[in-house]
Amino acid sequence: MVLELHVWGPAFSLPSIEAQCLATIAYFSQAVPKDAWVLVASSDPSVSPTGELPALRNGSTWVSRFRNIVDYLRQYSNGEWDLDGGLNGLQRADSIAFSSFLESRAQALVDLSLYVTSQNYYNKTSPAYGSILQWPNQWILPLKLHAAAKARTEHLGLSSLDLQAIEEQRQREHSAAVAAGQIPPNFIRRPRDTVTGLLGKASQQNQFRLDAVTDELFEPLEQILGEKTYLITGENEGPSGLDCLALGYLSLALVPDVPFSWLRDAMKSKSPRLTVLTERMRQQCYGSSVDVSHAYTPAQNSGSSLPWRAPERARLATLGNTLYNALADSTPILKDIRAQDRLRVAAESPDSGLSEPDGKKLSAFAQGQKKDILVNIAYVVGGLATLVGYMAYEGFFSGGEAEFEYDEDELENDEVHEMEPDSLQVKNILAGL
Repeated sequence: MVLELHVWGPAFSLPSIEAQCLATIAYFSQAVPKDAWVLVASSDPSVSPTGELPALRNGSTWVSRFRNIVDYLRQYSNGEWDLDGGLNGLQRADSIAFSSFLESRAQALVDLSLYVTSQNYYNKTSPAYGSILQWPNQWILPLKLHAAAKARTEHLGLSSLDLQAIEEQRQREHSAAVAAGQIPPNFIRRPRDTVTGLLGKASQQNQFRLDAVTDELFEPLEQILGEKTYLITGENEGPSGLDCLALGYLSLALVPDVPFSWLRDAMKSKSPRLTVLTERMRQQCYGSSVDVSHAYTPAQNSGSSLPWRAPERARLATLGNTLYNALADSTPILKDIRAQDRLRVAAESPDSGLSEPDGKKLSAFAQGQKKDILVNIAYVVGGLATLVGYMAYEGFFSGGEAEFEYDEDELENDEVHEMEPDSLQVKNILAGL
């Protein structure tokens, strides 16, 4: 049976826009025979039961994430499709340690470069998603991915790279100050900062911090590589899984032609040998430049080195499910309940990376939070029901009839009062006679 590898679609002349997908594609191209797998740019996490990409499908079996897929390939092929099969004990330990280091550092830098940096996101990343996503995901997923990347990098203190957020915050503060009367009227109208001006200010503020975070990734990797052909192996041994994982992240740092190329410039200046390795591995694993059309019209692009297969069109049920999930995640109370359910499922998953006691604690915490939300909802509903019952008992809902009767009485009184002047006039006439 042919294996199906589902990934996010091509972007930036690369076969995928996401680092883990790129790493998995690289591993397949080096370890799995070309006629044993197909590459599907589904660009929709909902195709997998795990809700994640990359996802490997083998019949009814689904496996997601780079490391899990690599482990599955090793077991499925009885070690034949294992790039790390020839590593000794020390090299295997180094591979595990360096992989964790790479994922923790490189993901944050890719997030900062392609998502948090406003010029890059709005000019390159967002349009790239628009070209690979079907409706309605093209309006939903980019915003979610953008928000997730900003949340993952918040601890780095480089939110000023997000010029759009800076401008929006400045406008909110200015409006609040005007409303509070803190700004004299002659200073209310201020010229709006240009993007160039904001970029200059942000660059000056962030340069020192950017140098620090890029040093934390590129300098150690350059030392690890040294004079070797690959990160932990020589030329005769070939690339390892670590090289494929590094290619996934580093190609997104080196290849995209973005307006603010601070990450690519840092990589070229601080890690020249790593830059050469990344470009060589890119050609070795992905072939020549990848176009979006390769993924969606593979029959017309037989010259591609990757075994593309066109993704299926989304079914009506899938579209309905997508819209429902988007609406549910935007509804305040329902959003919180779903978040706790996802946290519980992740904690109970064997792939969570948590120990069994920690997984149980996190699962219990998620269940407790969901229970608290439901109890609060029950209190609110009960209070409203009690209020409505009290109002019905006191007759608040029968006020229309009383009002109507009162109006009739008033009408009769008005008629009596209107007749009184005429009767007095008749009496006066009779008295005069």
